[in-house]
Amino acid sequence: RAFSVVGKVNHNGLIEVPMGMSLRELIFDVAGGMPKGRSFKGVQTGGPSGGCLPEALLDLPVDFDSLTEAGSMMGSGGLIVMDDRNCMVDVARYFIHFLVEESCGKCVPCRDGLKQLLEILTRITKGKGREEDFGKIEDLCFVLTEGSLCALGKSAANPVLSTVRHFRDEYEEHVRAGYCKAGVCRDLCRYVITDECTGCTLCAKSCPAECISGDRKQVHVIDQEKCTRCGSCFDVCNFGAVAIRGRA
Repeated sequence: RAFSVVGKVNHNGLIEVPMGMSLRELIFDVAGGMPKGRSFKGVQTGGPSGGCLPEALLDLPVDFDSLTEAGSMMGSGGLIVMDDRNCMVDVARYFIHFLVEESCGKCVPCRDGLKQLLEILTRITKGKGREEDFGKIEDLCFVLTEGSLCALGKSAANPVLSTVRHFRDEYEEHVRAGYCKAGVCRDLCRYVITDECTGCTLCAKSCPAECISGDRKQVHVIDQEKCTRCGSCFDVCNFGAVAIRGRA
């Protein structure tokens, strides 16, 4: 079977492997595993309507029945690999936004259900999530799955249901702690430079907002008012001195 493997792996592209190969073998042996310094978080299989599977399911064989039972699908044979810099709430929001655009709008469960899901997920990523959103998400997903007329609507809830099931801690952090540990949701994070800073100035040189100050060989400081939360300082620091914190 041919698969398209993209995302946070060393070798993106089209591959052909025998059915039944495990996700672990496919991602780490065939696709070269994760880039240096990054750790595996999840993989979405089957395209936009597929589910996101965690590290605990990496030994799952890649076949139609196994993926369906796990809450995903084989679909078109697409695999999107995600690492620790991906926010799974934002991933779900991204795919629901895509499906809103793809919905023909003929049936109410799909047309309105997807829009309501997108509204809730967007609100959560902006730090305005509410405790009752968990119940609303589950109700909307049930209506989508049971009431939609076509396969798109019936499978559209997969990205949300799978992320809520396997990455619920990230949803809870967004709603209850106002924190996006991946640093993706800009309203829910801030970058700070810790005492591990060696004053190499690399972060200041890479900052597009020019909001990092400090003398060479001295701990640098980020001006939170000017910071755009782009994450460039986090990416270039060789000493692990840039940390992601929740909103102040």
